[in-house]
Amino acid sequence: MIKVDLHIHTRYSGDSDITLEQLIERCQKLEFGAIAITDHGTAEGALAMASKDTPFKIIVGEEVASSEGEIIGLFLKESIPNGLSPEETIQRIHSQGGVVCIPHPFDRYRSSAMKAHTLERIANQIDIIEVFNARTIQFQDLKLPKEFAIKHNLLLGAGSDAHSIADIGRAYITIPNFNSRDEFLQSISHAKIHGKRPSVAIYFRSLLRQIRKPFKRKR
Repeated sequence: MIKVDLHIHTRYSGDSDITLEQLIERCQKLEFGAIAITDHGTAEGALAMASKDTPFKIIVGEEVASSEGEIIGLFLKESIPNGLSPEETIQRIHSQGGVVCIPHPFDRYRSSAMKAHTLERIANQIDIIEVFNARTIQFQDLKLPKEFAIKHNLLLGAGSDAHSIADIGRAYITIPNFNSRDEFLQSISHAKIHGKRPSVAIYFRSLLRQIRKPFKRKR
């Protein structure tokens, strides 16, 4: 069995400061067997990491802002633009041979989270539901994602949604090792979910990074 984090952001996201070198060092220390890099609106960070010689597998991903909520594409070959309908976003992911994962569904405190009526409409086009996100605040119904996945016979995923080095490792799955997209889909059907819920400090750190990043670029 290997540890896999399916939701990590790098400096290629506007609200993360994790460099690729820091990410390699941290994930090696935590003994991950694979990670998915899912930057906001771009697969460039994941593609850059995939070109490196890393001690763990890299799943090229992107967290795409569709017109009705965020969708993660995994096993991508190129970036997908933001702003498309959920159906068009999913079609573009699948046309690359990619896998569709819905991050932090039903999260009432994120404007970017996909709502119930949209999820029901596209349920038969989804591959994975993120049933544990380490940035989801505890005082809401945390059972809804898993109940939705079971209702629609969908695969279960989890991720740290890391935006800083300290966040990495807060949530992950353990699955049998894999060497391809198809093997991954077989392996994740046996996923075991692991995770810790966040402290409020995580959100303040993320907000600070968003405020400070434009000033850093001007220097």
